[in-house]
Amino acid sequence: MELSSLGLGTYLGQPSDTADTAYVEAARAFFAAGGTVFDTAANYRNGRSEKVLGTAFKGLPRKAFFVSTKAGYIPMPEGDPDEGPRAWFHRVLEQPGILSVDELVDGCHAMTPKYLAHQLDLSLGALGLGTLDLFHLHNPEQQLAHLGPEAFYAAIERAFEACEGFVAAGKIRAYGVATWNGFRVPPGQAGHLGLARLLKAAGGAGGRDHHFRWIQLPLNLAMPEAFLIPTQEVDGTVLTPLAAAQALGLQVQTSASIMQARILNQLPDGFAAAFGLRTPAQAALQFTRSCPGVCTALCGMGQAAHVAENIEVMALPKLAPEALGSLFG
Repeated sequence: MELSSLGLGTYLGQPSDTADTAYVEAARAFFAAGGTVFDTAANYRNGRSEKVLGTAFKGLPRKAFFVSTKAGYIPMPEGDPDEGPRAWFHRVLEQPGILSVDELVDGCHAMTPKYLAHQLDLSLGALGLGTLDLFHLHNPEQQLAHLGPEAFYAAIERAFEACEGFVAAGKIRAYGVATWNGFRVPPGQAGHLGLARLLKAAGGAGGRDHHFRWIQLPLNLAMPEAFLIPTQEVDGTVLTPLAAAQALGLQVQTSASIMQARILNQLPDGFAAAFGLRTPAQAALQFTRSCPGVCTALCGMGQAAHVAENIEVMALPKLAPEALGSLFG
């Protein structure tokens, strides 16, 4: 299957029936227009985003679309309004022995093997799938300051061991790390993640044939660090995150490709027209999808109208590196 250069994201939107219906329509329109990549997470819209994709996928040939989801945050779904978060946590996670309070970081994040296994099974059920194409650890840098580097990477290796088990069981095809700050900030800054160090952990978990194959990080015209800023050391050379991923054989999804639409009002008049495009959103997506090393630029598309606008970009040639560089002087 060819992965589309744009992917449909499902982060934004109210946890409502109206938003659910719009997402199903958008996902089906995206697939019908040639989009093959869909991204979600267990905690998006209180768990509803995975369920709406499951509805949209019904009747579609499984080999014709690629799905990534994430686990790490504690998603408390909608339920009994009289049951508070602590009671829910005890009933659903603590009492069955899936996760203890002591294993939580910042009261919201966990990546223990038992918890990841629990979340993966919930995601597969919500999506109506037997196998996921990609399973991300969601913002693992959330735990770095709490654990310290050595304990953190040991925890990562245990999580990767669990993911290798999921691959062996046929539940996922590959795993990755989806971050917000981890790869964008330079060494020495809080939350920095080293790609080479993660690959070492993957090797410890799965040997040379490990299945750590992907990363996800933000990239847009207002947050261009993945394209511009050298933050990753590979064999003694400091590279940008995109260049480092290419050198290490990792595939890249980018998130926040239009900065949740906030960037669109910041673009100068005529910016889109200069690239032969109709709208600021199209111009922003054209930048992100064109950056060397980007496999798929993810963009939240909660309405069919968003899909109709954005999908036009997929038919265009990508911008040349010189044109991309000229945007930043």
